[in-house]
Amino acid sequence: MKFDFHRGAFAAKTGMSPMLAGLRKLVCLGGVAMLLAGCRLDMHVQPKYLPYEPSNFFDDGRSERPVVPGTVARGQLHTDELLYTGKENGVVSDKFPFPMTRADLERGRERYNIYCTPCHDYTGSGQGMIVQRGFPPPPSFHLDSMRRAPAGHFFEVITNGFGSMYSYASRVEPEDRWRIAAYIRALQLSQHATIQDVPESDRQNLTRGSGDAQGRAAGHPQ
Repeated sequence: MKFDFHRGAFAAKTGMSPMLAGLRKLVCLGGVAMLLAGCRLDMHVQPKYLPYEPSNFFDDGRSERPVVPGTVARGQLHTDELLYTGKENGVVSDKFPFPMTRADLERGRERYNIYCTPCHDYTGSGQGMIVQRGFPPPPSFHLDSMRRAPAGHFFEVITNGFGSMYSYASRVEPEDRWRIAAYIRALQLSQHATIQDVPESDRQNLTRGSGDAQGRAAGHPQ
C-alpha cells in the first residue's frame, strides 16, 4: 500500500497514470541494469597468450615469434662505428667519438667509482677490495702496456669483458663507457705527470708550495 501511495502521488504530481509511471520506473531500472551489465572484464579476460606460454598454433610450440632478421629497434640504429664499437674501419682506435669536457670527466669518475673500483681501486692500480679478499687482480692501468693501449681498448673491454671481467654493456651506456675510458687516461696521467704537463701560470704555485714544505721540514718558518 505504501508503494501504491507513493506511485499515486508521483502520478498525480507528473500527470501520468499510475501504470505509465510504473512502466517508466521499470524502463529506468532496466537501463541501469544494462549499464551495470556492461561493466565487465571482457577486455581483461580476453583470449591471449601470456609471456612464455606455449602454443599449438605454431610448429615450434612457442607463442613468442622470433624477430625478423635485420630488424632494428627504434633508437638502436648504431651506425657510428667508433661510438658503439671503439673501432675505426675495424681497427681499435685511440680517438674519442666526442670532445671530453670537465663534466664528462666528472661523469666518468662517478661511473668508474661505482663499477670499476671493486677490482681496479680508486687509483687504477688493480688492488680493489675484492682483490684484497682473494679475487685475481686485474692489470694496473699504470703498466706501460696499459698506458700504450688505445682508448678504444678500454671501451671494448667494458663492452665485451675480458678474462675474469664480465661485460658491463647492460649496465653502462656507450657514452659513459667512453667517459670511463677518458677518466682512466686521467688516472694514468696523474701517476706519470711531469712539471711540463702543468700550465706555466700554475708552475710557480707548485714550486712555491714545494719550497714552503721543505722549509717547514727543515724547521725554518717561511
